[in-house]
Amino acid sequence: MAYLGRILFIFVLFSFLTRINAYSQLIEKAPPSPVAVQAAPLDSVSTVVVLSDIVLTGFKKTKSYIIQRELPFIKGQSIPSSELIDKLKLAKQQLMYTSLFVDVDVRAVKIDTGHVFIDIRVKERWYLFPIPYFKIVSRNFNTWWVEENHSLDRVEYGLKFMQNNVSGRNDNLNLWVVGGYTQQFSLRYDNPNIDNKLKNGINFGIGFRRNRELNYGMDSARPNKIGFIKQADRFLFNESYIDFAYTYRPAIRTRHTFRAGYGNIGIDDSVIKLNPTYFANKGTRSRHLDLSYNLSYNNLDYVPYPLKGFSGDAALIKRFGDASNYWQINSRGNYNFKTSPTTYIQLQAAGVLRFPFNQPYIANNLLGSPSLYMRGLEYYVIEGVAGGVARGTVKNQVLSFNVRSPLKSQSHDKIPVRIFLKAYGDLGYSYTPNYGISRLNNKLLHTWGFGIDVVTFYDIVLRFEYSFNQLGDKSIYFHTQNEW
Repeated sequence: MAYLGRILFIFVLFSFLTRINAYSQLIEKAPPSPVAVQAAPLDSVSTVVVLSDIVLTGFKKTKSYIIQRELPFIKGQSIPSSELIDKLKLAKQQLMYTSLFVDVDVRAVKIDTGHVFIDIRVKERWYLFPIPYFKIVSRNFNTWWVEENHSLDRVEYGLKFMQNNVSGRNDNLNLWVVGGYTQQFSLRYDNPNIDNKLKNGINFGIGFRRNRELNYGMDSARPNKIGFIKQADRFLFNESYIDFAYTYRPAIRTRHTFRAGYGNIGIDDSVIKLNPTYFANKGTRSRHLDLSYNLSYNNLDYVPYPLKGFSGDAALIKRFGDASNYWQINSRGNYNFKTSPTTYIQLQAAGVLRFPFNQPYIANNLLGSPSLYMRGLEYYVIEGVAGGVARGTVKNQVLSFNVRSPLKSQSHDKIPVRIFLKAYGDLGYSYTPNYGISRLNNKLLHTWGFGIDVVTFYDIVLRFEYSFNQLGDKSIYFHTQNEW
């Protein structure tokens, strides 16, 4: 009966979402992001059209060949007129995926019955961000606000310098100098286009961080809660790292990444006293080498908040070291489709397998991190070496409008806002050989709920959710990070 009630609840909410959409007609409609495309009427052109020219406007820093790399057509190409609109939509989608532009407009302009030219107009983002840095270090906003009493001792602050599109080739340079809860410095450069064919790239990073507080392991008195140790007079955790990656992108949607990294982690003796198995060698230092291969595919309409398309990735990771040594396989997928003009369904799944199964605490993390969690279990950590999450979400767009920007800028003259109502359900599982007092390990987990998503410019997504779980908990949760 409980499951029947949940199904009935979701059905009623879905009906409500569909009906309420009529009221959104009273609001000024903003074009969905990315912008829709236009083409000449199909009955006014030949069955095959020739692309006489491709005209690019609106860009200042981005190299023209970086834009052309994303287009599914070239100058002089013959295209069946029945495929023209789909090609224009794909061009718009792939240009937005580069994260170089806040707006893209793609049009086919008829020259005569057998020829058209493609008019592409883009609005570039701001690429330089020397901004103050402020971040909550807790696993999520809800944990910080409720369990940690929104303490300012658990925030990081500093300077976050980001120079995107450094040379106009979609390369990025990031420099972080951060204090507060974690003292850290990092420098990273990413260039996905180092060759003339724009298929090969590199990524390089170095950094260090240190903390006076550390989660030493699971709290022995509180199931599925983390235990912390803090020392005001010394640092309990120190880490330095360096890594290098080579990327190969043979086609628009597919990317191969080969990465090698070296890390050096040191912890205080007091941590080992509380958890002797923090490292496998029962010592206070971990020196490790990581080698990994990742294959990713992306065919989403809008990466920060997809409504249509599929994306997926899979990785094989090998860590060498006496403090932690393992193989890991992980994968995730994200499938989105439309069921009506304003209603969408999203199906997501992610899984991790790490072996051998007997791992130290530092290599036993699974559910509860910002990158892999169940909606409704934000307050819990579920250790494990094998498991995953499956999600289903029904969304309905109820409002879409523009707000005039206070900034006097032709490229940032409006702020688009879209609002969605949603209902969802999650399934999860986390296996560990030694689960102790955990109430959530080695069993099927399920959560459900409903919420509101607000999507606006610069990939900002605000998620307000009211969730339930099988433990009987129910609460409001707030998220800002992008979902996997």
